[in-house]
Amino acid sequence: MENLLVVIPARGGSKGLPGKNIRKLCGKPLICYSIDIARTITSDANICVSTDDQKIIDTVEEYGCKVPFVRPARYATDTATTNDVLLHAISYYESIGRKYDRILLLQPTSPLRTAAQVREALSLYSDNIDMVVSVTESHAPSVLCNDNGEGFVELVYNKKALGRQSLPKFYEFNGAIYIINVKALKEKGLGGFNRRIKYVMPKESSIDIDDIYDFMLVESILTHK
Repeated sequence: MENLLVVIPARGGSKGLPGKNIRKLCGKPLICYSIDIARTITSDANICVSTDDQKIIDTVEEYGCKVPFVRPARYATDTATTNDVLLHAISYYESIGRKYDRILLLQPTSPLRTAAQVREALSLYSDNIDMVVSVTESHAPSVLCNDNGEGFVELVYNKKALGRQSLPKFYEFNGAIYIINVKALKEKGLGGFNRRIKYVMPKESSIDIDDIYDFMLVESILTHK
């Protein structure tokens, strides 16, 4: 897929789990799971690990995947957005004469996604949408609550506490797969997307590693597989 750029964003700073992108998961650096998936989709020339961190660069290049640039510091702060990172990557490749129609964004923190799932999500993409995004079915609406005006806890959606089955299906982004229309990204930015198509993934492949507990859970799943 030569018109597809795979972007794997890997900022050096992580407050929830320091160094998580290169932390060894069952003996392999976490980021390498996403590189392995990307390599089933396209060649290394179309894989962009965007990072500001030399340790991440060293780890990725030791794995045999060249890092095309060091991400500028202004795109590696707590306030820098994914939108900024993607536009910077596209700008870099266009500056060396390579243009892409689509971006496949693979966050390193979703190591349980499979190549088959990525291919299924890619099959949903067309040029007249903004993005295909992976989701998982959410149980949160059945238990989501807040304080009412009298200071009592009140269910937001499940007004009569009838259980999940009484509610329509809700989904939540799981962070695993994003297939992005480059033209729409330039024109509207991620926040302006209004033509999204969902790709539904099961709970067992939807874990997004944010802290040590997520990491331990994923490691246990991989070990028992």
